[in-house]
Formats: sequence, structure tokens, C-alpha cells
Amino acid sequence: MDLGAFSVSLNVKDIQLSKSFYEKLGFKAFGGDISQNWLIMKNESSIIGLFQGMFEKNILTFNPGWNENAENLESFTDIRDIQKQLMAEGINMLTAAAETNEGPAHFVIEDPDGNQILVDQHR
Repeated sequence: MDLGAFSVSLNVKDIQLSKSFYEKLGFKAFGGDISQNWLIMKNESSIIGLFQGMFEKNILTFNPGWNENAENLESFTDIRDIQKQLMAEGINMLTAAAETNEGPAHFVIEDPDGNQILVDQHR
């Protein structure tokens, strides 16, 4: 199963302060809109998302169809196929992608320790 690009989405209290901190670690703004309280930062192949006031916990994020530079992959496993496989393995969906659609969709699952995992397909 190919889940695509991986990042950690961080729930931050002060996005400007967090941006400054991660810049000191070598991260640079890569995407997002800090005026909307979200920013994607990258340090080589490491990717983090900073999100102020958008969710309660930090989230592990996978993007099927993208590489670590947010570039489209020629071939990838569609999110609905990933979801079907995980459901067949007995994994509960907190939020499920509509199985009848095509294109962008997402689902959320939770690991045994309560860590949320977002699988978010953008195309």
C-alpha cells in the first residue's frame, strides 16, 4: 500500500512563534497561507504543517498521489482502495471517504494510542 507523501500536522498555539522556531531548525515555508493560520514547512524531505486553531491534536498525514514536493505521481493507489483495504483489516474509520466518488477525498483513522492519521488525496 502506497500512502504517498508523509508529514506531521502540528496543532500550534502561535503560528508566528512556531514558524520562527522551525526556521531555526532549517525548515522553510513551502506552502499554505500564514494569514489563514496554516503553513507547510520543509527541510529536505521532512515536512511539517503548522495549524493554529484548526484541530485539537497533532496528526500524522499522508497524501496519496503526491511526492514530498507536492508533485503529482504518475501512478498511485486511490484513497478509496486504501480505505477498502484498511476496513477489510478491521480498522475503524473516524471519517470515511465517499466510496462512489473520484478525485479528492480524505479519511481519518486512529492508532491504538489515540494518534489520529489523516489520509488526504488532493486529486
